[in-house]
Amino acid sequence: MKKKNSNFFRFGAKSNVLKRNLKSDLSSSIVVFLVALPLCLGIALASGAPLFAGLISGIVGGIVVGFVSGSQLSVSGPAAGLTVIVLGSIAQLGSYQTFLLALVLAGIFQLVLGMIKAGTIGNYFPSSVIEGMLAAIGIILILKQLPHALGVDSNFFGDEAFTQGNHENTFSAVLGALSKISPVAFAISLLSVLVLIYWPKFKKLAVVPAPLIVVVTGVILSFTFAGTPYALKATQMVNIPLFNGWNEFIGLFSLPNFGEIMNKEVWIVAGTIAIVASLETLLGVEAVDKIDPKKRVTPTNRELIAQGIGNISSGMIGGLPMTSVIVRSSANVNSGAKSKMSAVFHGFWLLLSLLFIPGLINMIPLAALAAILLVTGYKLTRIALFKHMYRKGWDQFVPFVVTVLAVVFTDLLKGVAIGMLVSIFYLLRNNMRNPYFYKIQHEGSKKNLRIKLAEEVSFLNKASIQVLLAGVPKETNVIIDGSNSRYIDPDVLETIFNYKHSAYSKGIIVTLENIQKNYTIPKLNIKIEENVN
Repeated sequence: MKKKNSNFFRFGAKSNVLKRNLKSDLSSSIVVFLVALPLCLGIALASGAPLFAGLISGIVGGIVVGFVSGSQLSVSGPAAGLTVIVLGSIAQLGSYQTFLLALVLAGIFQLVLGMIKAGTIGNYFPSSVIEGMLAAIGIILILKQLPHALGVDSNFFGDEAFTQGNHENTFSAVLGALSKISPVAFAISLLSVLVLIYWPKFKKLAVVPAPLIVVVTGVILSFTFAGTPYALKATQMVNIPLFNGWNEFIGLFSLPNFGEIMNKEVWIVAGTIAIVASLETLLGVEAVDKIDPKKRVTPTNRELIAQGIGNISSGMIGGLPMTSVIVRSSANVNSGAKSKMSAVFHGFWLLLSLLFIPGLINMIPLAALAAILLVTGYKLTRIALFKHMYRKGWDQFVPFVVTVLAVVFTDLLKGVAIGMLVSIFYLLRNNMRNPYFYKIQHEGSKKNLRIKLAEEVSFLNKASIQVLLAGVPKETNVIIDGSNSRYIDPDVLETIFNYKHSAYSKGIIVTLENIQKNYTIPKLNIKIEENVN
């Protein structure tokens, strides 16, 4: 009976939290919906897939992954980082239906990765690299959305890579846009940015979300100039697929071709998608946790399981691969979301807009949506962040800047990989310089040198050990004391034993105290006590 009462109170507490967060989550879900809508369509277009596939992925990412995920602020949907892989895979496999089979298998692989606790790899991404990735995404958002804000037609609304599919790059696209400015689109984007900045400062007006005002203003201005030489083109507006009747709507869905299950190429594509999508997701949730005002931590293994279920669901009905997406998640955080219900609501808005108001949605200018992303990008790459990282020291600032530049000039995964390499370099460099793993004691007037090893001596300390031992003067008695050591890496042990044998040639006598021939990695025992009261 006591357990029932406990569960009742827990349910009541959760219900109260949902009610308390409802206003913020509904408001932010509208912003995320407005941001996600053109991104879903743009990524589908860039991937060589049906436009409807992008919307399916956005809906599943919001509703299905949103419910299953343990992340409170992350938003999932079709990933720009996978566009090249999807485009090549569809061509390689010969049909979109066969690609959908590979996507279903990729989802199954992600389920397995979550079950074997592979999500813990996300804990090893350095903070400087994650901060650099966020700043780079902010810069990319600004650069990529400038052409849309200026009214230039583009099929690459959702492309985050430096090199675009139309053989342009980020900078050439911006320079080209400056020579083809649409006055109406520019006016819409400029007015939208001003609304986004100043509207929230008026408390009485802030009840209505600023992005909603931006969209309404954009629609009004586009109607005002319709029929004039300055009228916006259809390519400068949102473009949701239209359908007539239920049968035509059902016909938009696609099913996987399970007859290709024995095709080796399908399994290779599935494995590629599973690995890349999982890495992007882990990077995404790590980044979102960084900017979460409440500093909540996402359970990464559960996130992989949620993404696996999402990709299986998306593949079964004709959608694209999905990941946790930083752009949508950042917009979610910046618009004041409190819980995962914002992501879930945004999925429902995508579904309802597709079913009931596609014509109305198609009246929204891309310039208005670009303004929302421009402001989001500025918040991610604010100057204060660069100053903060600089004050942390060169070992944090250099990996941060390298990650920013690498992500901007390549793509997300390559940029993060380069940032990781630089961060590892500084880690090894600091381990070379930092003598925390030993203590030198000079005993009396004799040439006695005692090297007292620390509790944990890893392979990262091998180089420093070698440098230290190589500098020992001739005819010195060296005592290497491992009495405090619970673990010494085999590479370090090999260095120590080899030195003991070779030191005689220099007249150095080496004594080993309490050093075993091998060590087992100590188990981490954590006792968690749950208070049931």
